[in-house]
Amino acid sequence: MSLVKRRFFSDFEKEEEWLNEMAANGLALSEYSWARYTFEESGKGEYIYRIEMLKEDPKAPEAAEYLQFMKETGAELVPTGKWLWGTLNYSNLRWVIFRRKASEGAFTIYSDIDSKIKHYKRIHSLWMSLAVMELIIGFFNIALMFVNNPTALNRINFVMGLLLIVLSLFFISMGRSIRKKISRLQSDQLIRE
Repeated sequence: MSLVKRRFFSDFEKEEEWLNEMAANGLALSEYSWARYTFEESGKGEYIYRIEMLKEDPKAPEAAEYLQFMKETGAELVPTGKWLWGTLNYSNLRWVIFRRKASEGAFTIYSDIDSKIKHYKRIHSLWMSLAVMELIIGFFNIALMFVNNPTALNRINFVMGLLLIVLSLFFISMGRSIRKKISRLQSDQLIRE
């Protein structure tokens, strides 16, 4: 029996926690794509899940080597759902979900602070890039309203511009929370040295 749940997460750690709670209740993630999770029944606590943003595109040779390494440690990739063109992928914009049998022991991807900081910096960079892009496009849409004669299209540009600016603020807040985590880790790192 499969169960589909739709959820949106802006924090990958909360998503990871939720996936592990679902696994503890006997539901193993078998497929995911953009806020859609498909679960299959399994033994309670059979899997441990970890989410990671890869350094490169999954098709890049370095990423392929890393994914092979993860496979050798017993971790498997959870596939994404079928896209419009019908192919089955294993990532959404460099984001991947790994799972490993809990019987194989603890499963962590980042065991040291440096690698964890680098991972958070990649995520921070993504959110800030998206924020800047949305902000620029939003302001451009608003500027179009003032350049052209007032028409219904101009009002649409204005509304779209405002929505894109709000979206950029959302990405900035996501980046800010990641920045706080980076700062905490860097402080912990200084204390340990």
